[in-house]
Parts: sequence; C-alpha cells; structure tokens
Amino acid sequence: MLRCVLAAALAGAAIVTAVTPAVAQPNRRFTAQALRGELSFDQPPAVRLNGDAARLAPGARIRGQNNLLQMPASLAGQRLQVNYTLDLNGQILDVWILTPQERDRKPWPENIEQARKWVFNADAQAWSKP
Repeated sequence: MLRCVLAAALAGAAIVTAVTPAVAQPNRRFTAQALRGELSFDQPPAVRLNGDAARLAPGARIRGQNNLLQMPASLAGQRLQVNYTLDLNGQILDVWILTPQERDRKPWPENIEQARKWVFNADAQAWSKP
C-alpha cells in the first residue's frame, strides 16, 4: 500500500516538473497588426507611447512576460518594451510586455506604414523588409 502511494506521488511530481517549464516560458504568437514600441505608464489610462501622449482603450488588455493579465495601475512609473495593437480610435487595445527573446526578434514594425510595406510570416513570427 505504501509503495503505491509513493509511486503515485513520484509520478505526480514528475508530471509537475515536466509541465512547469512550459508554463514558465509561453510561446506567444503575435498578429500582423502588432507594432513594437516603448510604453511608459504614467497615470492610466494616460500613457506615453514612444515618448508621445497616448491613451489605453476602455477594456485594454495588458499581458506580462508570463502572458498573465496585469492591471495598468500596477505598472505606474515603468517604461517597458512592448508589442501593441490599436483600436479604431487609435487607442492602445492589446499590450504584450516583451521577454528578452521576443525583443530580439528584429526587424519588427514600429508604425503602421512599416507594417503595410513589410511582409509578416505568422508561422515564423518574423517580419521581412521587401
């Protein structure tokens, strides 16, 4: 009986150990609408995007490096490298705080004009300049 309990505990520990690295390192996929920039959180919903005044859209979603949602107020005073999308009114709708590996993916468009001219490979999560 004790051997069965120990075997089950060891099997459970092995499963948790195998799953933990996958949870810690999410492989996020960005859309062709995602632009790159530097976002400074002042007094949300007021923010600064690439040094210019901007605003978070109502219902904006901010995902941390672990892909979990973060509240804008918890980021006040921080300046972060992000990928982001805009809504139809030009407000920031989706924000992904980038991991070091995601920051290293270059080139990545910083404005809509670049995104229109460049080619996005969704499978490779990479942009190329024509």
